[in-house]
Amino acid sequence: MRWFRFGILVLVAILIQASLIDVIALTTIKLDLLLILLVFFSIYCEIKEAMIASFCIGFAADLIGPVMGPQIISFTIFGTLLAYLHRIISIRRMPYQSLVIALVGVLAGTMALVLTVLKGEPMLPNFYTILIGTSLYSAIVGPFLFLPSAWWMRIKTHRFSQH
Repeated sequence: MRWFRFGILVLVAILIQASLIDVIALTTIKLDLLLILLVFFSIYCEIKEAMIASFCIGFAADLIGPVMGPQIISFTIFGTLLAYLHRIISIRRMPYQSLVIALVGVLAGTMALVLTVLKGEPMLPNFYTILIGTSLYSAIVGPFLFLPSAWWMRIKTHRFSQH
């Protein structure tokens, strides 16, 4: 893994997520670039690298979020589980990647919500609508961002190509 490139990619994603993502938002439903990166690195990296990347992306999500901690825990857990699952099931086709982004978005968001509520923070009134909408929006756009991310990270997306 090229960690310097990873750091730049996550930093750019944080800046876009915190500032420019409102431009393409659908009312209160926003694209979650960090969720897309979480799934990307969990699919295309080795397990140890995916665990570290998941933790870093969760930390980045907490930096721009309302509370520190819940995203780190939920992203690390689900990124690690997805990396282990990818050893058993291939998640290389775009429809499967979309499904995984939506599923991980809902599960990680729900876990982050539970952890946030346990910290004593109030819950948004329409949280589940935003959570499901954000997960679906990210699932539609996410696989199209995998190719530029793989190019930037110099990751080969087809491991079994013929020479």
